Amino acid sequence: MERWAIEIEKEYFKFSAAHFLIFPDGSAERLHGHNYRVFVEIDGSLSDCGLVIDFKAIKPVVRELLDGLDEHFLIPSEHPHLTWEETADGNVEVRYLDRRYSVPAEDVIALPLNNTSSENLAGFVGRELRGRLAERFGEVRVRGLRVAVEETAGQRGVYHYAADEQPP
Repeated sequence: MERWAIEIEKEYFKFSAAHFLIFPDGSAERLHGHNYRVFVEIDGSLSDCGLVIDFKAIKPVVRELLDGLDEHFLIPSEHPHLTWEETADGNVEVRYLDRRYSVPAEDVIALPLNNTSSENLAGFVGRELRGRLAERFGEVRVRGLRVAVEETAGQRGVYHYAADEQPP
């Protein structure tokens, strides 16, 4: 079987964000930040023009998605022991065990994740990108998607989606 894909790796596919990981034993990293880099591969059918999708059309979609994450404190809204709430003074108070952070609300993004690992961030970006592709490029048949989020050179979390696979 023949397959086609495009790969996109641009210097401007990046975002900077603060986070901390929570480990299985309950310990957590200190609050810190990364200059994340994102890599995208889209596997699909060729159009009559011989394209999976036009590079020029997809690059702004990825950039827009990453701009939404840039320069924020990312928190996992689905972690069972981390809580957060917006306070009357317009801040978000994030609590994990004996830690407490108070941050302006516009600086915080609560992601639907159980942890802000590179793997989970890749999954978030991948699922969001799939939705935007379907919404904006309905004629493009995406058979597969691979998104990698690199937190530091040589360390990437990777998300794979395959349309022909059934979930477990």
